[in-house]
Amino acid sequence: MTKTTPYLVSLDIGSSKVCALIAETGSEGRIDVVGKGTATHKGTRKGAIIDVPATVEAIKRATEEAEIMAGVQIERAVVGVSGPVVRSFNSRQVVAVAARSREISREDIGRALDAARSCPIPSDYEILTVLQRQFVVDGQDGVADPLGMVGSRLEADVHVVTVPVATTQNLLKCVNGAGVSVTEMILEPLAASEAVLTPDEKDHGVVLADIGGGTTEIAVWRQGALAHTAVIPIGGDLFTSDLAVLLKTPVPDAERLKKKYGAAITGLLNGVEMIDVPRTGGQGVHPVLRGYIAEILEARARELFEVVWREATADIPAQELRAGLVLTGGGASLDGMADEAEQVLGIPVRIGSPRGLSGLTDVVNGPEWACAAGLLLIGRGGAAAPKNKPKASGGLLAKLKNSLGRMFTPASAI
Repeated sequence: MTKTTPYLVSLDIGSSKVCALIAETGSEGRIDVVGKGTATHKGTRKGAIIDVPATVEAIKRATEEAEIMAGVQIERAVVGVSGPVVRSFNSRQVVAVAARSREISREDIGRALDAARSCPIPSDYEILTVLQRQFVVDGQDGVADPLGMVGSRLEADVHVVTVPVATTQNLLKCVNGAGVSVTEMILEPLAASEAVLTPDEKDHGVVLADIGGGTTEIAVWRQGALAHTAVIPIGGDLFTSDLAVLLKTPVPDAERLKKKYGAAITGLLNGVEMIDVPRTGGQGVHPVLRGYIAEILEARARELFEVVWREATADIPAQELRAGLVLTGGGASLDGMADEAEQVLGIPVRIGSPRGLSGLTDVVNGPEWACAAGLLLIGRGGAAAPKNKPKASGGLLAKLKNSLGRMFTPASAI
């Protein structure tokens, strides 16, 4: 372990796999990927940690693989947070402009943001992230930066993400148990959005669906701002489970069949091709039409896309989401996912892969790396030189102060 250049580390702790990335920070904000690691595990279920030792072990294996490739020792990391327990909502509050001249100052902006984020939440929850959406000056909405404008009323419109205290504590416990300190915790759909969405898509209105093993995370963008986030308890594991049940085959074989022979739309396959499928209990194999495998997967994909779009358009008119749907995450790698979504929803659909990175991008160019890549992009301000692995880190609130401060500034890249 010899390198001493500044570096960034991200950890995406998913329902079935931990992904770790190490990147060097170059001049002009460039991020060069120098190491990556993955480890399968069963320590979480639908985004929630259910087995601390198993999760710790998976984090260790993923980070050690990345360390060997990069030639550095990981000290701290930016970590993604998600799961059905995450709750988000929009908050909008008004303050009076203080100056007699009615010229809006930074203090007025700060008071408006403070008022918007000072909203009641359950006692067992805490604020993870507050994202600035827009300002409203005397009824004029869509203002990105009101500094210097004249008005008597200033409203701040923000998106607030909250998470149970127990969730962040368990996540910290697992990461610290692997010998890594947490510098920031970032909402995973936000991170994936940073990696795969373009500014034009966010302006025109777009839905991001990050399809993981146990869940699908949704981020809805409208007029350049995050408008809605949600987590759906449907992921790639359910596709595998459907195959295992209907084909009467063990889950590991169902996963292999899905990756090797599966598709989310039957029209992509030769439906008469026969596949030998292992029977449950080691009772030999039985022939199955490849087209039947696709039919099973297509039915689950159709359900997923319908649920995603229904959630995305519950409070936002579909006509305001002109850029359509972007699919990312490991589940988006199944052949035909974009084609099936276009057929079901009748909107533009594409597969989103990470962008904005350099270095070993060829090894992290698949949609399953979107979240880990986005965590690097958002956390680029926290690069530090490699040191020995630290002891457990401190409280969550202290770790998030810098992150929240960046997100409140009008020039934020998020």
